[in-house]
Amino acid sequence: MCLCQFMILLDTTIVNVALPSMQRELGIRPENLEWVVNAYVVTLTALLLTGGVLGDRYGRRRLLLVGLAVFTLASAACALSTDDPELILFRAVQGVGAALMAPLTLSALTDAYSPEEAPRAIGIWAGVSGLGFAAGPVVGGILVERFDWSAIFWVNVPIGAAAAALIVHGVRESRSPVARRLDVVGTLLVTVGLALLVLGVTGTNTHSWLGARTLGVLAAAAVALAAFVAWEARAPEPMLPLSLFARPGFSPAIVTTTLAYVSLAGILFFITLYFQDVRGLSPIQAGLAWLPLNVFFLASAPRAGPLARRFGAERVVVTGMAIAAVATIGLALAGANGYGAYWPWYLPLGLGYGLATPSIVAAAMRAIEPARSGVAAGAVNVARQLGSCVGLAVLGSVAVGVAVNTWSETVADLPPVSRPAAAALGQAVAGGQTSVVERALGPAAAGAAGHAFVDGMRAALWVAAGALVLGALTGGIGAARGHRTHAVAPEHAQAMSR
Repeated sequence: MCLCQFMILLDTTIVNVALPSMQRELGIRPENLEWVVNAYVVTLTALLLTGGVLGDRYGRRRLLLVGLAVFTLASAACALSTDDPELILFRAVQGVGAALMAPLTLSALTDAYSPEEAPRAIGIWAGVSGLGFAAGPVVGGILVERFDWSAIFWVNVPIGAAAAALIVHGVRESRSPVARRLDVVGTLLVTVGLALLVLGVTGTNTHSWLGARTLGVLAAAAVALAAFVAWEARAPEPMLPLSLFARPGFSPAIVTTTLAYVSLAGILFFITLYFQDVRGLSPIQAGLAWLPLNVFFLASAPRAGPLARRFGAERVVVTGMAIAAVATIGLALAGANGYGAYWPWYLPLGLGYGLATPSIVAAAMRAIEPARSGVAAGAVNVARQLGSCVGLAVLGSVAVGVAVNTWSETVADLPPVSRPAAAALGQAVAGGQTSVVERALGPAAAGAAGHAFVDGMRAALWVAAGALVLGALTGGIGAARGHRTHAVAPEHAQAMSR
């Protein structure tokens, strides 16, 4: 299960460092380049709930193997692609396989381990899967520099084969004892709604938030998701029973997961961009720079389970989110400095996320009966993916706005003859492309562009810190509700559960 989840999250971030190579070798047009990333994210997010439902009904082990086969074969097809339409198509198919696997990796764990052992197993699972998310730039940089862009997809083939062998020999078949018929209407509505939501949010990279295209897509997403909620409320056999969100601890865990990944996605993106484009680190160096975070994440995640058993999962969540918020504030204050000003904050950031993310998952899964573990795990994974998409879009908008405003002040101080060319470079500045500015305007302007980018990055990091603080408060609400629930007499709690 750890191998499967590692691959899923690795492919969320590994592609970014290979995009320039793909663009050169395949001749990908700029408007299609973002779809090499988004095609995977859209299908993965849109079909996550469906994957959990299918596993609960037809067998989790069986659907895991189907999803793994689709994902692995699609990875090989991506590596063999000769143009951008092929690559984008097979990236979308990769997302389908990942959507079948992702919720079932967690529900298979909850089936395999006792309630006493499950938190530690979930902690290890969360640690390894989180490592996949953070290790994408490292692994991608090494593979692209040593081989070529196709290597980032070929690497999934041996991992997928090993995971399949382990599933065949080490995972027992399980399904929900109260499996229901597939909710076709609900499946279509939630798939369309989530796909449109992700399309609308990711499209803000090239379209304004208030533009007709963005507002239209988001409005359509809202209509589809509202229809999904209305249908699930009256469907005889809903794919996502709305009663799940009334369970103490489940809704706070979903909200906290979303906020945690809103912040993490933005932190990884902007700081990697800063060190690679502004400070001039190579892809390998920029990726390896995150090792202190990964080490502390891996060290703390397996210990989150025992701490959750002793103090309560929600309390561990609050502590972890608060530590991560302090670390993010430290990163925001580091400013336009070198690696020495940043890496000490990676340690508490890794510690905070290592404590929080497994405990959030444990709190969510504890609130739901095992028969619905696939659906619950699907909801947790949807929250994770939506948090990453929304985080990059929202924090990106904040960063771009601040960077462009700072650059505009620089442009105003330039000689009149240079102002039109400088003004046209606003988006390049917001993206950290100081080399483009240097070629057009000289080294002094490149330095000013770097400072403008840092201003935007710092603003985004402050917003990320605010999201973590809000997540800590949400986790505190979950802790209060959990305390009240545990105070109820056992027979009363059993009746409430029924």
